[in-house]
Amino acid sequence: MEKALKKYQETNEKLRALGLAMFLNGWDTATEAPRGSMAHRSGQIGTLSEMTYRLSTDPDYEAAIETLFQHREELDDILHHEIELARKRLVKMKKVPIEEYVAYNRLMAEIYPIYVEAKQTSNYALYKPHLLKVIEFQKKYLGWEKTPELQGYDILLDEYEPEYGTKEYDAFFKTLKERLVPFAKAVSRKKLKYNAAFTKKTFPKEGQREFAKYLQTVMCFDPDRTVIKESEHPFTSGNGCTDVRITNHYHENDLTSAIFSAIHEMGHGLYELQIDPALDETNSGGGVSMAMHESQSRLMENMIGRSEVFWRTHLPKLQELFPKALGKTTLDDFVKHVNRVSRGFIRTEADELTYSIHVMIRYEIEKGILSGRVDVEDLPSVWNKKYKQYLGIVVPDDKRGILQDVHWSQGSFGYFPTYSLGSAYAAQIYHAMAKDVDIDAAIASGTIRPIADWLKEHIHRYGSTKYPKEILRLATGEDFNPNYYVDYLIQKYSKIYGL
Repeated sequence: MEKALKKYQETNEKLRALGLAMFLNGWDTATEAPRGSMAHRSGQIGTLSEMTYRLSTDPDYEAAIETLFQHREELDDILHHEIELARKRLVKMKKVPIEEYVAYNRLMAEIYPIYVEAKQTSNYALYKPHLLKVIEFQKKYLGWEKTPELQGYDILLDEYEPEYGTKEYDAFFKTLKERLVPFAKAVSRKKLKYNAAFTKKTFPKEGQREFAKYLQTVMCFDPDRTVIKESEHPFTSGNGCTDVRITNHYHENDLTSAIFSAIHEMGHGLYELQIDPALDETNSGGGVSMAMHESQSRLMENMIGRSEVFWRTHLPKLQELFPKALGKTTLDDFVKHVNRVSRGFIRTEADELTYSIHVMIRYEIEKGILSGRVDVEDLPSVWNKKYKQYLGIVVPDDKRGILQDVHWSQGSFGYFPTYSLGSAYAAQIYHAMAKDVDIDAAIASGTIRPIADWLKEHIHRYGSTKYPKEILRLATGEDFNPNYYVDYLIQKYSKIYGL
């Protein structure tokens, strides 16, 4: 046992060092690296990937994990859980041929700048052959990883949210379709009256960046351990709780896009910042799952960031930065604008009420792709038909359609449904937190510190030392219940729209 534990920890230390190199490369690729460097860099990423693969499947490391797994009842709770996950990852890794693994990681290094160019020029034809390679690998991966318990799309879904597959997601989305879709249609038929003149103004990027910096203090996003830069698609990444990085984008004709992207990503970042620092030297650091991570970002973006009390507190700062554009804007007009229901094209810009419809579209398309029912050639038309079917809108171009999300360029099939599940987690968590914290008073104080402290105690500190269902149960006192989410949305938008 002692020998096995030493080997396990020594190998993990090396794997974390390689992970740091891969993380820094990914960050640089998305923010500052010149496009001309990608071809050369992809070979180096391939080498790092090969080193990672060989370390992860080293026979002595495998033997150490197996020994610890056989004696897991003798381990403390954290290491017991970690060894279960380590063995599961190792079994899956060994099923992937090393040459396929290395080639795929090289592809991931090459595809991002191509995706960005394709999106910016609305050129699906440029992106299509590269996306096809990603999908081909995903389909082979499903073949390698097939087990009696997990098959097809369920294999990928389980990697993003353990114990959630098509059966669970189909039931979840069925609840949303039955209760939420009819309500959303009723709301969309009503016009929300407010003065939207400020939305036609121009908001210089420098002022937006200044407000994002201001939000760091508001959202308890420690500037000594965080970085904010710019990228085509906002995201969060990091290396333990001392190095958490987010990106944002700034549009001079759309002030609120940057604001809510910043709050959303800071929600992700706060989760990582508040994990127990002792877990940084283990494999149990980092958020427990993507849905739990999304619960934190969606809670901050929507339930906190779009509340009236938030803007009663922080609109004056925004008006100070943009006196001409916002000087005459009332609190009521601003709050109504950021909570309006609009059947738009862009998922990241969607209102809370229609957001899950955007996610359902992607979920259904991914199921079609991986089952072979949807061909890469037909993806734009399939996408556009579903937007017409679900939202009644005609997608004008691929930039606002099939090319709007970066996820498939990162191989992240199975990720999308966690956005909706995370939104539902957030409503249940908010309901539980409200029993212990005066949320409005906390927001009005100028920072969200009491909220952050509650989340740290009940969710963040655990990192990935437990399964997400267990953490949700500890935080809320009950198993997942999607009706908290539906009830919250119906109550909120009934009030806003006078229904």
